[in-house]
Amino acid sequence: MTTWAKPRTKKENRIRVKRGPLEKKEARAGLLFVLPWLIGAAVFLAYPLGMSLWYSLNNIRLTSEGMKFTFLAQGNFTQILLSDPDFLPELVDYLLSTVISVPVIVVFAMMIALMLNEKIRGKGFFRLVFFLPVIIVSGPILASLTEQNASTISVIDSQAVTAAISAFLPSIIAAPISELFSNMVTILWYSGVPILIFLSALQKIDRSQYEAAYVDGASGWEMFWKITLPSLKPMILLNCVYTIVFVSSNDQNKLIGLIKSAMFSGTSEKGYGYASAMAWIYSLVVLLLVGLFALIFTARKDRYEREAKKLDRRAKAERRQVLKIQRRQARHAKKYHHAPVR
Repeated sequence: MTTWAKPRTKKENRIRVKRGPLEKKEARAGLLFVLPWLIGAAVFLAYPLGMSLWYSLNNIRLTSEGMKFTFLAQGNFTQILLSDPDFLPELVDYLLSTVISVPVIVVFAMMIALMLNEKIRGKGFFRLVFFLPVIIVSGPILASLTEQNASTISVIDSQAVTAAISAFLPSIIAAPISELFSNMVTILWYSGVPILIFLSALQKIDRSQYEAAYVDGASGWEMFWKITLPSLKPMILLNCVYTIVFVSSNDQNKLIGLIKSAMFSGTSEKGYGYASAMAWIYSLVVLLLVGLFALIFTARKDRYEREAKKLDRRAKAERRQVLKIQRRQARHAKKYHHAPVR
């Protein structure tokens, strides 16, 4: 006589583990530590974002009785994208200049970090030299230096470089590249924090990997491409995101000036609502730019890891098939068991 095992249900397969008093205490302590951040995020992030989104859907006028709202739905966004003569051209220039300047800043920071990671005298002094502009050069000082043409490298003839670039490239691409050369010092000032991030990542790499590669006959160039660069790949993405956010929120950004001027404009079309709509469009463009760099520099899974996941999925599919067969057999057995005997 064949006995059929009744398949276990999902509820029976699920193991319920009751948390002990220590785990509950640790959970409460963790929530207590996170609570200030949650309150701050709700008060200083979620609420302002919601109010800004509501402002962007209205035309706001300041009267003696307070703020007067006139609901426009997507009217502010339509006016910005179709009628504003300054916003879209500045947005295109921002995109092109950011796409060009961010790799330059990150590559320069990586080169300086690689040199500072070597055994040289006065390492701390050189680190201070490259990080000092981050502390000293604030918005007003940077604006003053830019007005005095201190942001250019005197050895480089920026006008000749601009003429040479404009002769071979379209103006829409040549303009941001020329601006990069004319503001080279300013852009390199932005590399202080990325240098420190790269330095911390370089110091975390296990030196035994280099020793093993050296014993196997690898050159310095091969060790850089096979060991150093893959180890720095997560930090490259972090520095790209940091640089995009820093450049996008800098006072020297012309789009920030446009948003401020629209906010304090006395015209009936502009105001807080119009400026909020501009800020939302600008924020979405910055998020798309961050997503583009994240898509490029996100670490891909190792080939062996992909194979292991594929085998795991295949094993799960086989287990589901076995359970399906067992259930079918159990139904047939139950049907034959209750069938009348003739």
